Amino acid sequence: MNTASFLSDMLQTITERGRRFLALAPMPRDDGRHPIDHLAALCETLLTSRGEASGMALATDIMERWHGLDADGQRDFMHMLLARFGPRTDRLEAAIEDYRKRQTSKTLFELHIAAEPRRQELIRRLNLAPNGIATLVEMREGLLKLKAGERDLEAVDSDFAHLFGSWFNRGFLVLRPINWATPANILEKIIRYEAVHHIDGWDELRRRLAPDDRRCFAFFHPQLPDDPLIFVEVALTREMPSNIADLLREDRAPIRESEATTAVFYSISNCQEGLRGISFGNFLIKQVVEDLRRALPKLDTFVTLSPVPGFADWLMRERRAEASDALTQAEKATLAAIDTADWAATSDLAAGVQPVMMAAAAWYFLKARTADGRVVDPVARFHLGNGARLERINFLADLSPRAMRQAHGLMVNYLYKLDDIETNHEAFAGKGDVATTSAIRRLVPADRGSRSLVPLGGTQTKTESQGKTGQKRSREFTA
Repeated sequence: MNTASFLSDMLQTITERGRRFLALAPMPRDDGRHPIDHLAALCETLLTSRGEASGMALATDIMERWHGLDADGQRDFMHMLLARFGPRTDRLEAAIEDYRKRQTSKTLFELHIAAEPRRQELIRRLNLAPNGIATLVEMREGLLKLKAGERDLEAVDSDFAHLFGSWFNRGFLVLRPINWATPANILEKIIRYEAVHHIDGWDELRRRLAPDDRRCFAFFHPQLPDDPLIFVEVALTREMPSNIADLLREDRAPIRESEATTAVFYSISNCQEGLRGISFGNFLIKQVVEDLRRALPKLDTFVTLSPVPGFADWLMRERRAEASDALTQAEKATLAAIDTADWAATSDLAAGVQPVMMAAAAWYFLKARTADGRVVDPVARFHLGNGARLERINFLADLSPRAMRQAHGLMVNYLYKLDDIETNHEAFAGKGDVATTSAIRRLVPADRGSRSLVPLGGTQTKTESQGKTGQKRSREFTA
C-alpha cells in the first residue's frame, strides 16, 4: 500500500469515528431552514469544534452539502462567507483602540489576529475533510467565475488565495518527470490540460514523451498525488527553434539526447483553474533547468518558444487609433493585408507585411504598457519577471487558427541565461526594463514615441546574430 492510500484510509477512518461521535453530540438541526442557513450553522459549529475527529466529520458534511448545491446555491454560499464570516467587528474595534493606547508587540499581535476574517480559519478547518484541498480548489474555481461579475466577492477570493499561497508554496511541491511509463490516469490529464499546443490523442502524446530528445516535468502537491498542478514540455535540440512546426511535426527526425545543446520550453500549462494567480511556473522552470543541466552537462542554452496571446488585440487597437506612436499611416495601410483570409499563405502579402509586423511587435514588447505601467503581454510578464531575456521574435512561427487569431502567427524566444537571470529580474521588477537584444531594439525607430528605449548592456551573443537570419516561416499547419 502506498503512503497516499494509507493516509487516505486513515483519514476516512477518523472521519467515520467523528461522525459516530457527532451523532451523540448537539448539532444544528436541519429543520426546514434554507440550506444556506443550515450550512452557516454547521460552519459556526466547525469553528467552535475542538475535537479533531468531530472537526473532520463536520468538514466532510459541509463539503458534501456544498457539492449538492446548484449554481445559485454555491453562489449564495460564497455570499454567506462574505456576510457572516468576516472579522468580528467588536473584537477588531477593541484591538484598534488598545493599539492606539499602547503600541506594543502584544497589542499589535492582537490587532493582527482580530483583523483576520473568520472565514480564513473556516477554510483551514474545511481542509480537514478527506480530499478537502481538492474540493477547496474546486470551490475557488467557481468563485473566480462569480467574481468576474460580482466584485464584492473579491474579499472572499483574497482569503482563498492567501491560504493557497501557503499551502502550495515551493516547499510542499514535488517535481516529477512525465514520460511514456507514467500511469495512464495522469497521462490522460496531460492531454486534457495542455493549454498551448493541443494534443490530438495518444499517438501525438507519445511523440511528445517517448523520443530520446523530449522531456516533460510536472509539479504535484502531496494531497493531489495524481493531479498535476502545472507541467512543462521540453524539446532537446541543436539550436534555438524559430517555429513550432519543426518541433511537433509527425515526420521529424529525433536526435540523441547526447547531441543536444539546447533545451526548449515550448509549452507550459497550468492545470488547476482554482489555483489561478498562485505562482508555480517560475519555480518549475528554474528547477527543470537545474535537473537538465545535472543530467545533460552538454546543454548550454535554455530558451522558450512562447506564444504572444495579446498581440493581435493590441495591434488592432493601434490600427484603429486616430493617432498611434506605434504605427504610421503608411504602416497601417500595409497591415490592411492581414485582413485578407489567406494572407499568411500568400508569399507576396506575407513578405510585404513582415517588416511592419516585426517592428510593431518590437514596439509591443519594449514600449506598450498597461494603464498601471506593466508590459502588456502576460506571457512576456511571466518570463521577463523570471529574469529571461527577449531574444528573438519569430514571424509566422505558428499557423494554427488560435495563434493566427491571437498573434498573427508570431512566437517569441525568451533566453534564460543563468548568469544574467538575477540582474534581468531586478531590472524588470524595479524599473520595468526589458532585457533584449540589439537586433530587436533596432526594429523600433529611435525618433518615434515619447518613451525611451530600454538599454541593454553587454555584447551581442551568438543567438542575436542568428536572430537576423533565422526567421524562416513555417507553412505547416499546427493544431
